[in-house]
Amino acid sequence: MNDDKVRVRLDVAYDGGGFSGWATQPDLRTVQGELERGLATILRTDEVRVTVAGRTDAGVHARGQVVHVDLTTEQWEALPGRSDRAPGPALVARLGGVLASDVVVLRAGRAPAGFDARFSALSRSYTYRIADDPALRDPLRRGWVLWNRKPLDVTAMHAAMQPLRGLHDFASYCKPRPGATTIRELAQMAWERPADGPDRGLVVAHVRADAFCHNMVRALVGASLAVGEGRRPVEFPERLLAERSRTNAAAVVPGHALVLESVSYPADDELAARAERVRARRMDEEVER
Repeated sequence: MNDDKVRVRLDVAYDGGGFSGWATQPDLRTVQGELERGLATILRTDEVRVTVAGRTDAGVHARGQVVHVDLTTEQWEALPGRSDRAPGPALVARLGGVLASDVVVLRAGRAPAGFDARFSALSRSYTYRIADDPALRDPLRRGWVLWNRKPLDVTAMHAAMQPLRGLHDFASYCKPRPGATTIRELAQMAWERPADGPDRGLVVAHVRADAFCHNMVRALVGASLAVGEGRRPVEFPERLLAERSRTNAAAVVPGHALVLESVSYPADDELAARAERVRARRMDEEVER
């Protein structure tokens, strides 16, 4: 990176209910659009572009989204103004004054050398929450928990997802995008019904992969629900994966119960190499398609 540039890492959380997804879209309110407008206001510039670890769909929430933005050294050093704060905390405070309350920058700081929010990431982790018992249908959490009218067999749902772990072509579970690969490595797809804690009694999915293609998590949950309700056999998700087609695909569930919980990265001295490998692999996969 140019010596006059400072790459800044932002850790971001948002309630996705009021957004049409992450990515900027004409005439629609998006998380990227709000964040870039806030940064442009603070920096007094016409345009700011950010790079995100993983785009989220409309209605999807995030507790642990990661973004980077490149500033000039002058912009970075000017952030504290007349205060005695460091540039990172100053940026957090100033963004808190211009962003709406449904998007929050939790932390900001100078990123390590070689950091790329998207390509340096090792994995993204999501949760999906479902209430299948009328006693757990809490109107105060309807914005982030799916109500399912039929009781679910969590054991069957968990078993059905285990053959999908590993490196596969998830074309059956993704909304196709021109030139984009559907090959992903699913590290975790676990279902549980917690016996205690804030999720007690809910049906909760924990999903982790190197990356996700469009609608992938919501389609995996949809296939799981078909098994959990007894509409499909336990083997259904694996058979669907082998078809590599959306023809017989399960429904894509609503996005409001999906939360991006965290993004993981390697050690600082491995960030640049990781970004280079992933960027090259993505380019190769897209060329092959």
